Amino acid sequence: MTATVEFFFDVGSPTTYLAWTQLPKLAADCGATIVWRPMLLGAVFKATGNASPVTVPAKGRWMLQDMARHAQRYGVPFAMNPHFPINTLTLMRGAVGIQMREPDRLGAYLAAVFDALWCRGLNLGDPAVLAATLSEAGFDPAAMAALAADPEVKAKLLAHTEEAVARGVFGAPTFFVGEAMFFGQDRLDFVREALTPVARIPP
Repeated sequence: MTATVEFFFDVGSPTTYLAWTQLPKLAADCGATIVWRPMLLGAVFKATGNASPVTVPAKGRWMLQDMARHAQRYGVPFAMNPHFPINTLTLMRGAVGIQMREPDRLGAYLAAVFDALWCRGLNLGDPAVLAATLSEAGFDPAAMAALAADPEVKAKLLAHTEEAVARGVFGAPTFFVGEAMFFGQDRLDFVREALTPVARIPP
């Protein structure tokens, strides 16, 4: 049976972006399949009483440095978005809609959105900027707007978010390997270990 790693994510989280840059290779190395679980982080925060680390100034300053260190270690571009935090409701509905209707294009959609948010620092909360970004990536902005307004898409995003909270998720990124939960892009080593268990000799 192929191992799977569930990835609960919201594109508005910079640490989720960093995890996304590493997870596909990690999964491939382990012969595992990624199960993409788009959720709405703001709703998770509200349901669990959590909040973004940047709401604590000292922690926010440290986190910016830590994310830059990880980006350098991973060899990936990263720039804190000057428009952070951005309301990601439309973006996450777009992710769910693509996943439901054109799953083969989810990777391209996420690549375009993550690049715009965490490499180019664009304000995807601005409808015009979002439309231009989608168009550049080969997506029809009008079709994407229709997807975001689709009741089935809205319901699926809500269901993913409620499932996340029910399973103990309190932030993003969160990973599940079986019943084991791992939180944070800096816990990918544990995800790797969970996907490649070492046979142990009984004492």
